[in-house]
Amino acid sequence: MKPANTLLEQTGTTIFTVMSALSLQHGAINLGQGFPDTEGPADIVQAAADALRDHRNQYPPLTGLPELKSAVAAASQRFYGLEIDPAAGVCVTSGATEAITACLMALLNPGDEAILIEPLYDTYLPVVKMLGATARLVRLEPPGWELPRAVLAAAFSPKTKLLLLNSPMNPTGKVFTPDELGFIAGLLTQHDAYAVCDEVYEHLVFPPARHIPLMTLPGMAARTLRIGSAGKTFSLTGWKVGYVSGPANLISLTAKAHQNLTFTTAPNLQRAVALGLAKPDDYFAGLAGALMAQRDILDTGLKRLGFITLPTDGSYFITADITPLSFPGDDVDFCRAITTQAGVAAIPVSAFYAGAAPRNYVRFAFCKQPDVLREALARLENWRAGKS
Repeated sequence: MKPANTLLEQTGTTIFTVMSALSLQHGAINLGQGFPDTEGPADIVQAAADALRDHRNQYPPLTGLPELKSAVAAASQRFYGLEIDPAAGVCVTSGATEAITACLMALLNPGDEAILIEPLYDTYLPVVKMLGATARLVRLEPPGWELPRAVLAAAFSPKTKLLLLNSPMNPTGKVFTPDELGFIAGLLTQHDAYAVCDEVYEHLVFPPARHIPLMTLPGMAARTLRIGSAGKTFSLTGWKVGYVSGPANLISLTAKAHQNLTFTTAPNLQRAVALGLAKPDDYFAGLAGALMAQRDILDTGLKRLGFITLPTDGSYFITADITPLSFPGDDVDFCRAITTQAGVAAIPVSAFYAGAAPRNYVRFAFCKQPDVLREALARLENWRAGKS
C-alpha cells in the first residue's frame, strides 16, 4: 500500500485526549483539559433549546446568521471600540480551533513563514506544516514569560507572512502588555505581515491585567484576524461556536477556507450565542471575578503543598514548577503519576513545545467548582504524604 499522509501519521494523539482518557480510567479529578464543570447560563441554554423548535434547522448562511454576526460586531465595539462590518467583517466557525485553521489557510502559501510563540497551543504547528509553510518559533521563558524582543525581531524575514498571537495565552496565563503589543505591531508594519490573534480567553483576565486586542493598535485593523470563542465566554465548550472578525478582504478568504472545512455551524447554537453576547456588562465582569477566586484557591493550595506557581493573569490555567517536590521523573511522568496514584489529572507543559522543552512544569486548570479544587488539593496532599 502507498503511504498515507506522512505528516498526520507522524502526529500523535493530542495530550489532552491522552490525559483525559487516563483521568476517566482512574476516576481522577480532571484538572488537565480546560473545560468548566458547570453549565453555562440557563437563558442561553434555553434559547438554544427553543431555537430547535422554530422550524429553522436547515443550513444557515455560510458566514453565519445575521443576528450572531451583528452581535459579534456590537460586542467588538462595546468592549474595544472596534468598528467591524457585521455583514462582511465576521465569519462564524465551528469552534475556535476551526477558526485558527481557516485563518491560517486564508493567509499562508507554501513556502511562507509563520512566527509562532512557544509554549503554544498544539493545533498551531501542525496546521502551518500541512499548509506547506515554515514555522519560526520564538520562545518565552519562565517564570516571567517576557517577550524576547531581539529574538522576535530576528525571526522576521522577507518570507514572513504572519504572526500567530495567543493572548491571554494558553498554557502560561500571560496577557501581553500594551508595550509588548506595540513592539509586535511595529514589526508587523515594518515587515508588511499579518496577525492571527487567538483571543478566546478575552473575558477571562484578572485585574490589574487588561486584555487589549492587537487589532485596536494603529495600523493593525487592516492586517489582523481576531478569533473569539463562545465556548470559553459562556462555559459551553461543547457547543464549538467560534467567530473571526477582521477586514472584509481577509474575512472573505477565511470564509472560503471555512466553506471547505465545516461549511457552517448549528443555527440554534448561533441564535443562543447572539443572545449571550448581548448580556449586560456585569455578566462579563463577573466571569473574571469568579474565576479569579478559583485561581486563588488552587494557587494557595499548590504553594502549600510545595509547588512553585507562576503568575497567571488570564485564561483557565496555572503553571506549577514541580522541582521542589524532588519527584524522580519529568513532567510527563509526574502527570501520569498523579493521575493514576493521586486521582488528579494535569497536563505536562513540555507538550506545548515543538522541540527540546523544560521538563519541570505542569499545567493545572482551575475552571472547576471550589469544592472540586479543594478535593483535588486534598488528594494531592494525601499522595505526597504517602510518598514521604
